[in-house]
Amino acid sequence: MIILTCPFKLQLLEGVLRRSLPQALPVYGTVMHINRGNPAQHEVVVDSWPEFKAVLTRPCKEVVKDKWDFYANLHATFYRDVDACQAMLENAEVIDWSKAFQLQGIQDGMYEVAKGIAEARHVHLKPYLYQTCLHPGPPASCQSRLKSDFHFSVLNPSHAPILNNAWDFGGNTRSLRYLEHLIRYFPNSCLMNKGGQLVSWSLSDPFACMAHGYTFSQYRGQGCIQAVIQSISKKLHASGFPVYCGVLPENQSSKQALKHQGFRILLEIYYMLIVTPVINLKE
Repeated sequence: MIILTCPFKLQLLEGVLRRSLPQALPVYGTVMHINRGNPAQHEVVVDSWPEFKAVLTRPCKEVVKDKWDFYANLHATFYRDVDACQAMLENAEVIDWSKAFQLQGIQDGMYEVAKGIAEARHVHLKPYLYQTCLHPGPPASCQSRLKSDFHFSVLNPSHAPILNNAWDFGGNTRSLRYLEHLIRYFPNSCLMNKGGQLVSWSLSDPFACMAHGYTFSQYRGQGCIQAVIQSISKKLHASGFPVYCGVLPENQSSKQALKHQGFRILLEIYYMLIVTPVINLKE
C-alpha cells in the first residue's frame, strides 16, 4: 500500500477520479479538499501507482485520538476490483478496526466486503443506505417563496449546539465537536429570521457532500430548505466541487425538493457504514 503525498500525483488522481463519477464521488470530493488546503487533514492510500485498483481516504494518524469517535474517523473508498478493495480494507496498516470509524462509498460490493471483515473481527457494523442525488450544474434560480423577513447567512461555531440537538446522529460531545469542525472549515449556508434566529441550514462535509440539512418545524412548507440548498450548491459549484448528497429512500419530500431544483436521483446507493468495536469493560 502506498500513501500518496506528492501534490502532482494527487492532482493526477483527482483527474482520474473525475472520470469515474458518480461511483467515486466521496473519494473524489475528499481528494479535492486535500488538494485545496486539506482542512480535514486527510490522506490518500492506493494499492499501487500509477495504475491502482483501489483507493481509500482516511484521517492522518495524529488527527483522531479518541478511539470511539466515528464522527471524525472518516474513510471513503473507490475501487476497480472488489478483491483489491477487500485486501485494502483487511490491511491493518490501512484501517484500524479496533477503533470506531465510518466508511463511505457508492459501489455495490463495498458493504458486503466490509460486513464480512466486521464479522470476522467481531466488531459491530451498522449500515445506512441512501439514494445518491447529483446535480449536473448549479441549481438555477427559482421563484422564491421566502418571507421578506428571512435572510441568508452562514453558520458560526456558536450555532453548533442547536444543530447538534436537531441532528438524528447528534446529541453528544463528539457530534458537537464534529459539527463545530464542519462549520469552521467547510461551505455552509443558512436562513435566519428577522430576530437573528436560525430557521434552516445545510452543511457540507470532508467528502464535499451536502449534509445535515434541516428546517425547524414551524418554518416548513415555506421553501426554506430549497433556498438553502440552492445557496450552498452555488457555493460548491463555484469552487469546482460536485453538487451531490444522499437522501433516505423513504424521504419523499426531500427527494421532491431536490428534483424540483434539477437534482438527479441516481440508481447508485450511497453507503455509510459505521463500525464500532466491542466494548471492553476492562478499558
